[in-house]
Amino acid sequence: MLQFPNFDPIAIRLGPVAIHWYGLMYLTAFGSAWLLGRWRIKHHKTTLTMRDLEDIIFYGVLAVVAGGRLGYVLFYKPAYYLAHPLEIFYLWEGGMSFHGGLIGVTLMMLWLARHRGYRFLMVTDFVAPLIPLGLATGRLGNFINGELWGRASNLPWAMVFPQSGDGVARHPSQLYQLGLEGLALFILVWWFANKSRPLGQVTAVFLMGYGFFRFVAEFAREPDNFLGLLAAGLSMGQWLSLPMVVFGAALFIWAAKQSPSQQK
Repeated sequence: MLQFPNFDPIAIRLGPVAIHWYGLMYLTAFGSAWLLGRWRIKHHKTTLTMRDLEDIIFYGVLAVVAGGRLGYVLFYKPAYYLAHPLEIFYLWEGGMSFHGGLIGVTLMMLWLARHRGYRFLMVTDFVAPLIPLGLATGRLGNFINGELWGRASNLPWAMVFPQSGDGVARHPSQLYQLGLEGLALFILVWWFANKSRPLGQVTAVFLMGYGFFRFVAEFAREPDNFLGLLAAGLSMGQWLSLPMVVFGAALFIWAAKQSPSQQK
């Protein structure tokens, strides 16, 4: 049994200004997306331009924050926020949803595709390989904060997270998610995207990969105490991930059946 290191959530103090690790993780996530996107443009892996990439990063920040927050409100605590609507804007108190952020980014990409004259799936195929490393840094931020810990475990690497308040050794599920949704998904999608593929298949692999990895990792993650496990003994994260796998598989098959002229 291990003891959680109990990191200071503040990475840098500059007088009255405190820079939190979680904020640095967001900065690192978008920085890695910019570097990876620049590489793909430079190596002719897309017809999108640097201006497109810069706009995707800029509007992506807004989409992730707005979508992530609204997703958390609607998927996890709708009744609470209906009774306390002003607290929707209390971002400093935490509460973000990946699935909500994904919806926000998807709408942003749809808007950009329409205004720049690109096919929507061409934009999503470009963006999909840029996302997983950012997810990895986000899970690292969760671990540093000692939040979103795992279920009780007697494995040798189980940890006691002081924030849980019960002294029970638990799976460090944040690190599982870092490895699965972050690093493993990045390797899979990046490898797949580096060869010519039918339009939409890179997006499909990302959706299937994330949905599958998140579904598996959730078996080790403690469900939110205000929700618990839902139907069939699955968590909210698992129920939100299943449609990603189904839609991704359908998109993959559909893309493979399109004629070469339709795939451009």
